[in-house]
Amino acid sequence: MLELVMIADATNFCGESANIWQFIGWILFVFKIAIPILLIVLGMIDLGKAVVGSKEDEIKKSTTSLVKRAVAGVIIFFIPTIISVIFGLVDNNENWLVCRSCVSNPGGNECSNAQDEVIDRQDRQ
Repeated sequence: MLELVMIADATNFCGESANIWQFIGWILFVFKIAIPILLIVLGMIDLGKAVVGSKEDEIKKSTTSLVKRAVAGVIIFFIPTIISVIFGLVDNNENWLVCRSCVSNPGGNECSNAQDEVIDRQDRQ
């Protein structure tokens, strides 16, 4: 009997922890936007300093640094999407779809619907 209760709880893990997954999703959303912008702005500042200094070697170093930071910013922007695609290929279990939707789209309807379902179940009990 105890095993059945544990299995039932495990199958609804994502629905019951949707708030946590949604919070993680919002953090990833902010990082996905802020980090690339920060990297590119810092690279532009370094390049601006090098251009004002008028030293050819510093300009080349700063240009290389700006390109590397821009590439890193693009990669960081697409990491959540890549992870979502990989998990989508691995398992399309309906229970895990709630976790994935809360992380990849924290403001979406699927995450809110899962939270509402959990609240309804708790109210019925």
